[in-house]
Amino acid sequence: MSDQSVREHVLYLLKGGNAHLDFETAIANFPEHLRGAKIKDVPHTAWRLLEHLRICQWDILKFSRNPDHVSPEFPVEYWPKTDAPPNADSWDKSVQAFRDDLQAMIDLVADSDTDLYAKIPHGDGQTILREALLIADHNSYHLGQLVFLRRCLGAWQN
Repeated sequence: MSDQSVREHVLYLLKGGNAHLDFETAIANFPEHLRGAKIKDVPHTAWRLLEHLRICQWDILKFSRNPDHVSPEFPVEYWPKTDAPPNADSWDKSVQAFRDDLQAMIDLVADSDTDLYAKIPHGDGQTILREALLIADHNSYHLGQLVFLRRCLGAWQN
């Protein structure tokens, strides 16, 4: 398989391809009044999931590009402290930050100057390919949780 073919497969996956759900579909028209709603025996709210997705993706992207990046403390700093966003603007900013960082990883993978297979010098064996696949895998898992939550809240029409 050629390098370009691998790039195309990974880009398709990052964008929600294959059996996965894309971010835009998962968050589309999420009712503001349900963003912090809790369901009995379900540990996360939509806000917690959105912020966790954003924080983890940001951390993976920064690690991939910046040898001076310091990751948040695991696991406490990978989740927001509150069930609900402080305000609608916080939700919107988190959504946009997620979009921006996803696009940055897409751009990194799409760039033919990026060696997908080279070990990241400041890592311990990671490659850009591995980090991109980690983002795709992590996002798909939590987007599935978000859709499940929406179904439980009666806020899913698909």
